[in-house]
Amino acid sequence: MPRVQIFQVDAFTRTVFSGNPAAICPLEGWLDDATLQAITAENNLAETAFFVREGADYQIRWFTPSMEVDLCGHATLASAIVLLTTLEPMRSEGHSERGAGRSE
Repeated sequence: MPRVQIFQVDAFTRTVFSGNPAAICPLEGWLDDATLQAITAENNLAETAFFVREGADYQIRWFTPSMEVDLCGHATLASAIVLLTTLEPMRSEGHSERGAGRSE
């Protein structure tokens, strides 16, 4: 299994250990659903967001420790923070496609 980088971001705050925490995992390509779910369970936060670059844009998926969900606002915002401050600080905007990486 490839190494997975994990960021824990507290959304809606500038204060450590407050706000709404989410795990953020940028990926080079989609892993199988069972692996994404296992990573999320190990993180043991309300939500974990995974995103994959596709051209100039990103696809994003959200998981709770027990299941994939259709949308998670705070994990989406936390993903944008990781992308725009750490991974691509020169990027000025982003666009994502919800659930495009699903392998149902």
